[in-house]
Amino acid sequence: MLNLRLTTWTSALFTTVSYLFCVIYGLLTPPSVHMHQLLEMVLPAFQWISVGSFLLGLVESLLWGVYLGGGFGLIYNALYRRLEARDVQ
Repeated sequence: MLNLRLTTWTSALFTTVSYLFCVIYGLLTPPSVHMHQLLEMVLPAFQWISVGSFLLGLVESLLWGVYLGGGFGLIYNALYRRLEARDVQ
């Protein structure tokens, strides 16, 4: 069984760090090679780049991680319990 809290926090921190990496990369490289269009498509109301938009993207990235990690953990644990119950019988 997965620890749901650990899985959720791990995923949330991973997506947040990935977002920060994408923004820093975008600020250091020419516009033709960074991923601002992807960020604008994936993160609702995000527009490249202002302080408010940066903070919104940071929060949205964290929430996507919570959604993905929590959902994965819940489904994994449910399947684990179901399959473990079959193996015992």
